[in-house]
Amino acid sequence: MATENRGRQGRGGGRGPGAGRGGPGRGRGGDRPGGQGGEQRGGGDRERGGRGARGETDFAESVIFVNRVAKVVKGGRRFSFTALVAVGDRAGHVGIALGKANEVSEAIRKGLEQARRSMIEVPIVNGTLPHEALGEHGAATVMLKPAGEGTGVIAGGAVRAVLEAAGVHNVLTKILGSNNPINVARATMDGLSQMVTAEQAARERGISVAELGVAHG
Repeated sequence: MATENRGRQGRGGGRGPGAGRGGPGRGRGGDRPGGQGGEQRGGGDRERGGRGARGETDFAESVIFVNRVAKVVKGGRRFSFTALVAVGDRAGHVGIALGKANEVSEAIRKGLEQARRSMIEVPIVNGTLPHEALGEHGAATVMLKPAGEGTGVIAGGAVRAVLEAAGVHNVLTKILGSNNPINVARATMDGLSQMVTAEQAARERGISVAELGVAHG
């Protein structure tokens, strides 16, 4: 009897918590959380690094529109992306551009580089535009109208992105015709390129601001 009891105790000890399939040594649930947590932390570090890299520049960057194009080839479909971006210093300089690549991030990067090289200067008087203008591109027309303090940027979509990047704080806008974001953004840039201050207009005509009949801003 003593021999049988010792044998049973031995077999029971071999099946203790340490040797069970659900134990910490072989449990599948114990390995997964650690691996997943490591991947999430790595992604968070990459995001913080990206924000820090953008924060080092003085430019406001905005992605207005991303379009995906599929090309059917022999092996299947091949995708490419087009990104419309706006870049500005919020102090009277703004530019837009299209970036094209096989990856979204690369298309955005190309667009930002091109937009920085194609920035124009926009005169801003007391946080708004110096006068009204109609910008046109293709079938899109954008009306830009100065507004008083506290009005804000009354615009949407591509128009708002361009105006905020330029540093305009009070303005009234309206889109006439096509709502295509590329045409609207380019029409907005066309309207901003028409802006001149009273001093610039008087200087070009060789007269004073009073003779020009425009109130000094």
